[in-house]
Amino acid sequence: MIPRIQKRGQRTLGLLYYLYGPGKYEEHTDPHLVASWDGNAPDPGRHETATLKQLQHLLDQPLENTDASKRPTKHVWHLSVRNAAEDRLLSDDEWGAIARRMVAAAGIDDPEQGGAGCRWAAVRHADDHIHIIATLVREDGYKPDLNNDASRVQAAARALEVELGLRRLNKGDGTAAQRPTSAERHKAQRQGRERTAREELRETVRQAVAGATSEAEFFDRLASAGLLIRKRIAPSGDLLGYKVALPDDRNAQDEPVFYPGARLAPDLSLPRVRERWAAGPLDRAPASTEPPTRPVASGPASARRQTASAAWQAVLIVEGGDDTVAAAHIAAGGEVLDALAKTSAAHTRSELREAAFAFERASRSHVRAERGHDRALRQAARELVHSGPALGRGEDGATTAMAIDMLFFLITAIAHWHARKNHAQQAAAAHQAAVHLRAAYEAAATQPLGALYQRGRHLARTVRQRQAALLREALPKLAEQILAEPGWYALAATLNDAEAAGHDPASLLTEAAERRELTSAESVSDVLVWRLRRSADLPADTTDQVPAGRAEGTLTHRLKGSARGPSGTPRRKN
Repeated sequence: MIPRIQKRGQRTLGLLYYLYGPGKYEEHTDPHLVASWDGNAPDPGRHETATLKQLQHLLDQPLENTDASKRPTKHVWHLSVRNAAEDRLLSDDEWGAIARRMVAAAGIDDPEQGGAGCRWAAVRHADDHIHIIATLVREDGYKPDLNNDASRVQAAARALEVELGLRRLNKGDGTAAQRPTSAERHKAQRQGRERTAREELRETVRQAVAGATSEAEFFDRLASAGLLIRKRIAPSGDLLGYKVALPDDRNAQDEPVFYPGARLAPDLSLPRVRERWAAGPLDRAPASTEPPTRPVASGPASARRQTASAAWQAVLIVEGGDDTVAAAHIAAGGEVLDALAKTSAAHTRSELREAAFAFERASRSHVRAERGHDRALRQAARELVHSGPALGRGEDGATTAMAIDMLFFLITAIAHWHARKNHAQQAAAAHQAAVHLRAAYEAAATQPLGALYQRGRHLARTVRQRQAALLREALPKLAEQILAEPGWYALAATLNDAEAAGHDPASLLTEAAERRELTSAESVSDVLVWRLRRSADLPADTTDQVPAGRAEGTLTHRLKGSARGPSGTPRRKN
């Protein structure tokens, strides 16, 4: 159940016309009253203008009886209460009871006040929701106490969900980004936008701040993304804030619709954005000690390897570090996802974009992040941005799979961290991001793992036997499980590559297995492949080393529709 308090207004009759009218898209069916302040308010039905005005007059009567100097400028209070699509159909009596609970929780009208509350009416014009309109002057002439009315109606909604057997939503903590209004959603639909202007701007601003190290760079990125920017400057010349707009998002006067950073998300206000680079620049200064004139960028594949390493180190910190340091890594993990989504190839970009969009909610909590400790992740995000778009094939594509694999570990660890802190909404958002990461991984990993699988199958039997013996010696408790997995062939090829590169495969295996438990992995071999190829700095893509036509599709039957995480990633046991 989602209660949403709308902006306060000045025209009671105007809102009543909307509530009892057909709706902008003829979506209002059978508008009728389900409850009111005294249970006897007239029900206009659709298009009964005289009765609409009668209801308006009754609602506003306390206002008219109040001294003009004491009347609130905006006296119309408006609350919508909507159920989830999968909820059962509630009766009018049930919706009426919900309305009474909501106005009591908000402070609009409490039966215990003995008739001194505000006048209100609840209108149902669709199966799944009602609207409550109230006049913000009580019967005794005083104004209602509406402090924290939004949090109070949310608490009432959580209780009603349990009582009525409805879908139970996670309790919020006030750190979520502001949701788009219904007007913004309808406008996006009319314009054929996938997301509202507010959501598009939030995504673009987050991508602009990912890995940025100064205000100048941040605003340059916003301008390069095509946004309109307005800065708020103090008389002293100091920058106080900013607003952004999409060039084609305009109001009725054909003016751009600007949104302040804080209205996009709490961590996108200028002071919060500045916290990200408060610990100093990310780029290393050259030997001359002069500051760098341009960012030091690496190739996409190198940036993705750096991302995988930083994500892996962050997992250990989130799982066992100080809360404030963990919170910094969680916030920086969002920057990495934003940067990866922005720079990845088309076949992974959509799912990565959805992962970043979902994880945005998980990147904030009331645990204050201690910035500076997240340097490695922020540097990785910066390298992703400055290395440019990655190809969907070759080493770029394979290292993308490697990075996603490690990020899946990180996001899963973050979900568990939030769950331990009882951050229900953040934990759910992280789990949702992991679902999209899984899909992105499947798209990215099929070809490179398929190539390794083919190479492993074509190794000489004596070579595979030597690698199997090495595996039994290094990981005696997991060896037989790994040898029975289809991914064993890819691991055998990886061990052979490590040996040829001068590494000690047994040491690599032992180190990779000790860094984190593997017993709950559904494909231990896949996990070890990426760990070994990253730590031994082996090429992630070996497609050119297998017979033509054999690399693609080999692992599709194992990856598609799989219920496991990327690379069979370990899941915690409950």
